[in-house]
Amino acid sequence: MEQNTLWKISRKSALPLMILMMVSNCSLLPTKQIEVTAKPLERTIVQPIMPREIDLREPMWIVVTPDNLDEQLAKIEKQEGELVFLAMTIPDYEIMAYNMQELKRYINELKEVVVYYRTVTTTKKEQ
Repeated sequence: MEQNTLWKISRKSALPLMILMMVSNCSLLPTKQIEVTAKPLERTIVQPIMPREIDLREPMWIVVTPDNLDEQLAKIEKQEGELVFLAMTIPDYEIMAYNMQELKRYINELKEVVVYYRTVTTTKKEQ
């Protein structure tokens, strides 16, 4: 029976206590004035080393026609010791040339982006 009355008293006092805590919201504690300032930070951005230029080697192109077939076969067998043919049609050669132009364009655009970011992120002292 004592537990029942204790329970009722604690229940009746819990609600006003919670309301009092919500209303006061730590207003009893003194507040401090906070001063906010902003200043720029100097960041050091490490510039990547530009890659070395590509070292492409030229393949030897031999045009084989029905007129010079025997001559070219003998020449290739003498130079290389064995004979292997890779054939390409004219439209396929044009596609290969187009692809090479696209690669060149893409590399040049990437280079421009790298140069732009390098000039933007370096300070005048570093230049």
